[in-house]
Amino acid sequence: MKSVFIVFNQASTERVEYMLDMLGIKGFTFFEQVQGRGTNGGEPRRGTHTWPEMNSAVITIVDDDKVSELLDSVRKLDMRNKEVGVRAFTWNVEQTV
Repeated sequence: MKSVFIVFNQASTERVEYMLDMLGIKGFTFFEQVQGRGTNGGEPRRGTHTWPEMNSAVITIVDDDKVSELLDSVRKLDMRNKEVGVRAFTWNVEQTV
């Protein structure tokens, strides 16, 4: 199993939830009001007067065979509007309880 952490501009929240639904990914944890800045020239998302936009994030645990499909969907979403941005990160899940 893999953990997939997806960070995205809040404007993409409905699209991300729809993407998870279409892929049959039922379980996830949603984080609102996530601050940060992308490493590849990303604009800061701080919720301030200067940088008013904010990010959100989702973490989900999926079977290994679902990862490629999920990352492909994230890539397609990112290509729709590069300036808004969405990123996904994966790592192995060793155990669950």
